[in-house]
Amino acid sequence: MLRAMDSAVAGLRAHQNKMDVVGHNIANVNTDGFKAQSYTFKEAMYQTSTASTGNNNGAGGVNAAQYGYGTLMGTIGMDMTASTPTYRGGFNASIEGEGFFITLKTASEVITANFMATNFDYTRVGQFTVDSAGYVVDGNGNFVYGFVPKTGDDIVSGKKFDAYRLVPLRAPTGTIPPKDITTDLNYGQNIDSTKEAIQLSNIQIDKNGKISASITMDDDSAKTIYLGTVAIATFQNPNGLTKVGNNYYNAANADNTGQSSASMPGGATSSLMPGYIEASNVDLAKEFAEMITTHRGFQANSKMITVSDEMLSDLVAMKR
Repeated sequence: MLRAMDSAVAGLRAHQNKMDVVGHNIANVNTDGFKAQSYTFKEAMYQTSTASTGNNNGAGGVNAAQYGYGTLMGTIGMDMTASTPTYRGGFNASIEGEGFFITLKTASEVITANFMATNFDYTRVGQFTVDSAGYVVDGNGNFVYGFVPKTGDDIVSGKKFDAYRLVPLRAPTGTIPPKDITTDLNYGQNIDSTKEAIQLSNIQIDKNGKISASITMDDDSAKTIYLGTVAIATFQNPNGLTKVGNNYYNAANADNTGQSSASMPGGATSSLMPGYIEASNVDLAKEFAEMITTHRGFQANSKMITVSDEMLSDLVAMKR
């Protein structure tokens, strides 16, 4: 009877944990870029009453007799399936496939050859803006990272990967540019952190991640410049990432993410959907079904505790 009560207590705890996961999923049904979690059970320990024996010296074999002690939490996994993109317009982008935008709380330059996955916060929510210093930032104020050429050349396909720098994307700085501006202004080639960023307008991002904007020349004419190309991080096992809140994921050296890389959208890498934001991938019908079965499992385990208590009460009442 005590084993039955112990099993039921373990079942209550495990089902409560699953209900916590289901509740978290439902609470984030409208959270941009949210990835639903799934909960599984596993058997708890066993006590062997009779050991298994094989056919020996003519005696028949006997199977083991074991008492179980309920259930425990097995795994809490993530469903990394891409969700439906929602059109918001403006300076937004959704990743059409696998991958994450790369962000960082501090604007430090990173050489592509030494890309370290542990330094960044990764997100599926491409809600961008430009701050007062001209940096491209996300909705939480983290700096958005992308590629700019090590030279003043344009970003075109076919160039070597090591020809680019992975940097926080920023508008060029300095005075109002002259009408005979050179391409050196593109991709922040002459950025000076002590100078104010040149005022941008009509900021856009295309499906290949290239960010363009308009600036006003000293003769009041308009010119289109490019700030760089947003970087996309991919992982051999994205389910190994750790959620850290605010739509961010982290990767540590001990995580099960496998190999990681940073590359430009397009080609073998997922392209972008300009103007869109990825919605939550929570399936409400599935979550409500999980909620019902989890509730019934919790009720059944609580009933087992009640029955065990009644049996103990009957045992105590035998001596009267």
